[in-house]
Amino acid sequence: MAHTHLLGAHLGMDKTRERVVARFFWPGVRKDVARYCQECPDCRRVAPRAVERSPLIPMPIIETPFERIVLDIVGPLPRTSRGHRYLLVILDYATRYPEALPLRAATSKAVARELMLLFSRVGLPKEILTDQGSCFMSRVIKELLKLLQVTQLRTSVYHPQTDGLVERFNQTIKLMLKKSIEADGKNWDQLLPHVLFAIREVPQASTGFSPFELLYGRRPRGILDLAKEAWESHPSPHRTTIEHVELVRDRMAKVWPIVRDHLARAQQAQARVYNKGARVRTFRPGDRVLVLVPTSECKFLAKWQGPYEVVEAVGPVNYKVRQPGRRKPTQIYHINLLKQWRGEGDPPPRAPMALMARPAVPDVPMGTDLSPAQRQELGELVLQNRDVFSDVPGRTSVAFHEIRTTPGVTVRIPPYRVPESRRNAIRAEVEQMLKLGVIEESRSAWASPIVLVPKPDRTHRFCNDFRRINEVSDFDSYPMPRVDKLIERLGPARYLSTLDLTKGYWQIPLTPSSREKTAFATPGGLFKYTSCPLGSTGPPLHSSG
Repeated sequence: MAHTHLLGAHLGMDKTRERVVARFFWPGVRKDVARYCQECPDCRRVAPRAVERSPLIPMPIIETPFERIVLDIVGPLPRTSRGHRYLLVILDYATRYPEALPLRAATSKAVARELMLLFSRVGLPKEILTDQGSCFMSRVIKELLKLLQVTQLRTSVYHPQTDGLVERFNQTIKLMLKKSIEADGKNWDQLLPHVLFAIREVPQASTGFSPFELLYGRRPRGILDLAKEAWESHPSPHRTTIEHVELVRDRMAKVWPIVRDHLARAQQAQARVYNKGARVRTFRPGDRVLVLVPTSECKFLAKWQGPYEVVEAVGPVNYKVRQPGRRKPTQIYHINLLKQWRGEGDPPPRAPMALMARPAVPDVPMGTDLSPAQRQELGELVLQNRDVFSDVPGRTSVAFHEIRTTPGVTVRIPPYRVPESRRNAIRAEVEQMLKLGVIEESRSAWASPIVLVPKPDRTHRFCNDFRRINEVSDFDSYPMPRVDKLIERLGPARYLSTLDLTKGYWQIPLTPSSREKTAFATPGGLFKYTSCPLGSTGPPLHSSG
């Protein structure tokens, strides 16, 4: 009542605590009030927009001109007399050389046409960075880049900082065009070459050199040079083509180390300012989070929505989030748009029996005979490779397992009866395997029953009864290694290292034809494995080979 009631008005922790302790007291009252206010669902959804920032990750320094370019669309702008309303902005990451091309409509065909004209002048890039605009995500652009073997990089939604280079350039060119539009609003597209010349001529803040100079290896001859030549009346020197090429090469060889140093120092300065108050945060699959997204009523108003579930990490600062009820069931968000959900009475999710969580990576047990320095080095090694030391199985791409059975034989066994008390365990295990991509829904003609095997800790192990399938499967005669031979080979060794795969079978994918044969029936439907299942005769030989 002191917080959530209408007369409580959802005040902060300090005011709510003062209100309570003025009338009541019990041991731990301050902690209880603080925890209650922190877990208030209404307060968390409408909390101020400020969120803990993740440390800045510098973009890679590109040294080859037009190896990586970034695209963006500016508009709609006032329609010109030639029908142009949009600008296609193209920026080179190495030289910061800009292009701004007027468009009548922001369509994928128009973007593809302008890209081909650009490629005819500067060559094919290796990477193109875009946001998730419809004209960049269309099939036309994807097929064009696939044909030209150009990798398309995308920013995460509502996080324009990834392509901050072009976003900052957009501000500059829009400000310059705004001044020009006031004088001649119907012909701003004709003023673009003049605006671009001015931008290309002056040094860029990060590189310390002008884009024109980095691309062509010489300073452009501008209007101030004309005035200077007129005043000084110096004749223009004449050089041969070979002398000019050698001069350009010498200049570029001297300039690029300076540019690299300027870029590195600029990134360090940006990271130093941005990382003030930043904190490294991570989420794990299954965590519940709130997402800061614009509302459907107004794109300029954003509020915390959710809670939603984290599916997986996509890079160091991006996460795929499952959001049921929205147009896209899953979406990738930057970590700065996410915050942990701590709902009242919401217990932490318990991993199903197949993936019981082990201690976190920093708590990995180490040998007692290691020195403190060795423990520190080992701890740093484990922390740097935390994706390897994971309870979540990976997936290899170098081999596939095939279940070869007798032609014309189909195994179809009715499911075993399952007590009602164990159905929740089966449902949780199936949902977890679906999240991991180990199984998928099936309409196969094959079917095998499932079995719950009791474990000493009173939980159950989820197993499949594939005995009938094993009877009609071809046996693989690949020789299994002998334990005594392995021990004999390890005899002279001073150190022994062992690696235990996390669900090793699940890391070996099945061929499409073999997946149908692994179908199993549950109270919730029919499913099939996408990777090697437990209980089949082939995976032990395949994994050991």
